[in-house]
Amino acid sequence: MVEWSALLLPIALSVVLVFLSSSVIHMVLQTHNPDYKKLPDESATRAALSGIAPGQYIVPHCLDPKGLDDPEMAARFEDGPVGVLWIKPNGQMKLGPFLGKWVAFTFVISGLVAYLARATLAPDAAYLEVFQVVGASAWLAYSWSGPADSIWKGKPWSCTFRDLFDGLVYAALTAGAFAWLWPN
Repeated sequence: MVEWSALLLPIALSVVLVFLSSSVIHMVLQTHNPDYKKLPDESATRAALSGIAPGQYIVPHCLDPKGLDDPEMAARFEDGPVGVLWIKPNGQMKLGPFLGKWVAFTFVISGLVAYLARATLAPDAAYLEVFQVVGASAWLAYSWSGPADSIWKGKPWSCTFRDLFDGLVYAALTAGAFAWLWPN
């Protein structure tokens, strides 16, 4: 079995590679800009939402399936809008906390991927074998909760497909780091 100490370098390298690639994807290429649409009357919408506590909301609000039989509730769904809304705390957006959480998240994913690779691969596993196990597990971790959001929450599929592609890039970089540095 591979020692944990031998996996610290691939874990660290994969975190750095994912961080850098995500920075390029989001800030240089800006491939996710089409994911965010402007509201038709942003000022009126902001005024209507003013004072709402941070959290996740659903509109129309109907948590009891029996409520769907109510004609008034059915009309709300027909008339729309129907959606899920996330409200963040007020204040200027500070990238530092987001980036710190992103680094921690990528570290956790790389650690879990290392755990899986350590449990399934021999110390002298071939490059491609390491790449396959690490790549598949990293892609699952980075991307595959996205389709559930499109299915259940109405997230546009175009956004999900871009997220799946991002996750594939992150997974390939993670897999490459592990396969390159896998102990022999």
